[in-house]
Amino acid sequence: MSWKNRLNEIAIGDKVCYSRTFLQSTGQLTGDVPFARGIVTAMEPLGETKLAVIEWDNPDMPERVNIANLSKVTQKGISEFP
Repeated sequence: MSWKNRLNEIAIGDKVCYSRTFLQSTGQLTGDVPFARGIVTAMEPLGETKLAVIEWDNPDMPERVNIANLSKVTQKGISEFP
């Protein structure tokens, strides 16, 4: 799947988490961040970047996150894209 299509996958109403790639690149393999889940409530453009406004299950998580750092959570698991 192309990078452009991967970014289009996340939409308002989706359940999301931080992507494995983002967590590994920032060294966040334990703690609250890898287990945080949230619902996308809005999308905000920031230049060429899209930010997802997320209502997290943990109130300490940032409200706005670059969609490139997120993965969708589905009934089958987490949708990771290459």
